[in-house]
Parts: sequence; structure tokens; C-alpha cells
Amino acid sequence: MEWNALGITILIALLMLWNIDFVATLLNLKALSPEVPEEFADVFDAERYAKSQEYTRDSARFGIIESVASLFILLFFWFAGGFGWLDQLTRSWTENELISGLLFLGLLYIGNYLVSLPLSIYSTFVIEERYGFNKTTPATFAGDQVKSLLLSALLGLPLVAGLIWIFGNVPQAWLWAWILFTAVQLLLMWLAPAVILPLFNKFEPMKDGTLREAIERMAKKCEFPLAEISVMDGSKRSTKANAYFTGFGKTKKIALYDTLVDEQSDDELVAVLAHEIGHFKCKHIVQRLGVSIAQSAALFYLLGLVIDRDGTFARMLFDAFGVETISTAVGLVLFAILFSPASRILSVFSHAWSRRHEFEADAYAANAMGTADHLITALKKLSAKNLSNLTPHPFRVLLDYSHPPMLERLAALRRLKS
Repeated sequence: MEWNALGITILIALLMLWNIDFVATLLNLKALSPEVPEEFADVFDAERYAKSQEYTRDSARFGIIESVASLFILLFFWFAGGFGWLDQLTRSWTENELISGLLFLGLLYIGNYLVSLPLSIYSTFVIEERYGFNKTTPATFAGDQVKSLLLSALLGLPLVAGLIWIFGNVPQAWLWAWILFTAVQLLLMWLAPAVILPLFNKFEPMKDGTLREAIERMAKKCEFPLAEISVMDGSKRSTKANAYFTGFGKTKKIALYDTLVDEQSDDELVAVLAHEIGHFKCKHIVQRLGVSIAQSAALFYLLGLVIDRDGTFARMLFDAFGVETISTAVGLVLFAILFSPASRILSVFSHAWSRRHEFEADAYAANAMGTADHLITALKKLSAKNLSNLTPHPFRVLLDYSHPPMLERLAALRRLKS
């Protein structure tokens, strides 16, 4: 490897990025308030509130360990010449650029998976178990891992193979690579509810009754094209609760975690779903998809520059990581590392945009329900059930929160009532 200006810049950026996250974590822990906010006094007793703070502390400590391990492994592999060594190893097995590229990415993926697996096991069976969230059995966990690996191979390998072939054989490769990526992205969005998600969870049609009737009335009132209402066995893995909708065009499907159905009243559940409908009616989903597609176009254009065999920048980047041959497969990995600091900065703006969307969806739900009361009580119950941090530091919110802090959401909903 060659310590050129680009390599030094990337190293400094990665270290600064880690330090920013570390500072945000410390500030977040310092912001924990020993007193239950008055707004939540009816759902958090002293014992449960103390438990939520300990959960926040344990999660933060684990997050620090996770980030240190991730940074250390990356830097060790980089400084030890691992990228160049792995590239040469896979090239020694075959002269076919496509196959060697797939082998490089596959081995790197498996190595990263094996390193992260113990952390995933600890998070699930120690931290989540300690606070009563975990319902995942070892057999379910193992099955999930096998399914995830098989899906990654079945879906990821053809996509990556297509990208490698395009960049090696097609003029204006970035454009065609972007088109392929976008097509696969849209295909997966279409396949997910019908094919992928049922591999991990059972979805049963909601039984006839007052709740189903109330949901259908709300969908009709909001002119929401509801095709299916399902209850998902979320309790198979966790006691945490959620709800979401999927589907394209005029076939929307709503799925509720069974843990959510068990804890909320009919009015509260309808209010939560009205919030999800609000995202659809306010065109948040379309907006986010459009931005995602535009962003991926920019990224593939930049990727084309990064792997340009005749480009000075590409040569500097590959030299910085000790890789002799400029290739698409290695370029995908190096570009991900190169872009990670910029992606972190851009995420600040995307999270702020997402938080604004949440306020808009809350307002839509309150208007559709004719009152904000049901959504307020639903959100408070969810916060208590999930042991949410009620007093996050603004810097942590700025960096990572796609949803506004719960106190801010409730305050905004109460202002709608006045």
C-alpha cells in the first residue's frame, strides 16, 4: 500500500467520523434524565423508567464496542494489505475477471459476516434477553441466518455479476449499471411482501370483527387502496411492536405485529395505521423513492470515475489500499469506504427530511381520526413497551433519528388540539 494524500484523507475522515459518533453517544448518555417526563407519568412507573434508561445505557455501550470492533477490523485489514492480498488470491484461481470479482466480494462478505456474527448473537441473546425483548430461539436465529445468506447469494450475486459485466463491457457503463440497480430495487420492493417477508414471518389475514371493520372504514375514508390486512407473528422474535404497509399502486397491504394488536385499543390501532396511510397520502413514499433513485444515479456516476482504469484518481485510490489492478469488484468496496464519511453527512439531511415527514403523517392521522388523542396514547404505549429513550440529546437526534423524539411528536400533536 502507498500512503498518498487520498489514503491519508480517507483515514482522517474515518477517524473523525468515529469520534463524532462517540461524542454523540456520550452526550446522549449524559442527557438521560432521572425524572420521568410528566407527559409519560401514566405509562412509565419509576421501575420501568429506570429499566428504559439502563436499556439505553447498555445499548450505547454495546454500540461503542461494535463501532470500535468494526473500525479496528477495517484498519487492520487495510494496513496489513488485505485488500491487495485477497484480490491477488482470487485472481490466482481464475483469469476470468467476472468470476474473480465475485470470489473477491463473496469472500469479503463471508469474512465480514463471520466477524459480525458474535456481536449479533450477543445483542439478541444477552442485551435483548436481559430486558425481556428477545423471543428468538437458537433454532429461529440459525434459520434466519441461513435464509439471509441464501437470499444474499440468490439476489446479490446476479446483481453484482451484472454490474461487473456492464462496467467491463458497456460504454456509458454507469448509466446502464444504474438502470439495472434501479430495476432490481423496484423488483425487490414488489417481491418483498409476497415472497421474501413470508420466509421469515407468518402473515395471517385479520379475523372479522370490530378492529377490521374500523380499519376498513378508515381506509375508505382516506381513499386508501387497501387490498389486505394481515397480522404478523412479530412475537416469534421480539416483544417489540410495530406496523407497516407495503405494495405498489392500487394494491396496498397493511401488516400489524401481533404484539401491537395485543396491547392497543381499536381506536389506537386505527390511529397508528392512519399515520402510515398519512405517509402514502402525503406522497412521502414516492418522494423518498425518487430521491433514492436520483442518489443512486449520482453514486454510479462517481463509481464510474473511481474504477476508470485510465483515471489518476482511481490509481491513487487503489494504490492507497495496496491493490495493483483496478477492477469493478474491488472498486465497489473501496468506493463504499471512500463514500462512507460523505454518506454520514448526507444522512443528517435525509434524517431531518424524514422527521418532517413523521410530523406530517402524525398531523394527517389526527385529522383523519378527528382527534389527536388516540395517536397520542398509542405512541405513549409504544414508547413504554419498547423502553424508548425519552430524552435523547439533540446531537444524537441530528445524526441518527429518522423519527422525532417522542416528546416532540406528542407536543406537536397536542398543539393540533389547541
